[in-house]
Amino acid sequence: MIDAASDWTQVRERLHERGLRWTPQRRTLVDVLSRTDGHVTGSELVERCREIDPETTPSTVYRTLDVLEELGLVRHGHGADGREEFHVLPAVEHGHLHCQSCGGTWEVEAAEAGSLVGSLEASRGFAVDLSHVTIVGTCAACRRAVAET
Repeated sequence: MIDAASDWTQVRERLHERGLRWTPQRRTLVDVLSRTDGHVTGSELVERCREIDPETTPSTVYRTLDVLEELGLVRHGHGADGREEFHVLPAVEHGHLHCQSCGGTWEVEAAEAGSLVGSLEASRGFAVDLSHVTIVGTCAACRRAVAET
């Protein structure tokens, strides 16, 4: 289980171990991330950081996100529209289902995707990074609504 409080308090030291400075912009990004739950886009993070520190640059945010991903604090994936999203403190690897009708999105955990992932590995020798999988289709509620009309 992830201990969010200790993960965020150790970021400064972990960045220093990688030769990176603890700059005001990085401190702001870590503060914003520590108050974020679930998924967020890079542009949303830049906007949130700029509300606190108008000097925040997108390049610093994205470079720091790369390091934070290496540290396991965020994980990036791609939404149905192809835009990059970051999952803050991912507890388990997961993919997503996206309804093209209503726009709803749901997480699919590794156990649930096991047969699909296992089939691809068995038939093609391909190891799937589930965090980059978004399956687009139509949810049950939207399918029922169409059937009732």
